Amino acid sequence: MTPPLPRLVGAVAVGGAVGALLRFTLGEVAGDGAGFPWTTFTINVTGAFLLALLPAFSAVRRSRLLAVALGPGVLGGYTTLSATSEQGRSLLDQGRPALAAAYLLGTLAACLVAVALASRWSTPSAQAEFALEEGDL
Repeated sequence: MTPPLPRLVGAVAVGGAVGALLRFTLGEVAGDGAGFPWTTFTINVTGAFLLALLPAFSAVRRSRLLAVALGPGVLGGYTTLSATSEQGRSLLDQGRPALAAAYLLGTLAACLVAVALASRWSTPSAQAEFALEEGDL
């Protein structure tokens, strides 16, 4: 049975707040500093890995509420394409096009590798079930 829409929206909102708070805290504790933005890079790679890992957990596959709370909620709030884009732009403004390209392309490549690795822990049928239940919204 699908939970009512307000519950799903609430789960995404609460999860998003938790993820954004976690991202903010990590940025404060281990700021990027000058050079390569390692903190944001790490946040995005671990977020991609965890998002791809969700179908491996039967509890997440069985509960649309949990799937949306963790997927678009926590992990959507945790990962940050906007910070990645801004940091790439900033590196370009600093006259560091090679570092900007390495950062942007490295983030994409590392996230794709993380997704490929995480996907190995869930079966194709579990992934299909997760997609069918719209847990990947």
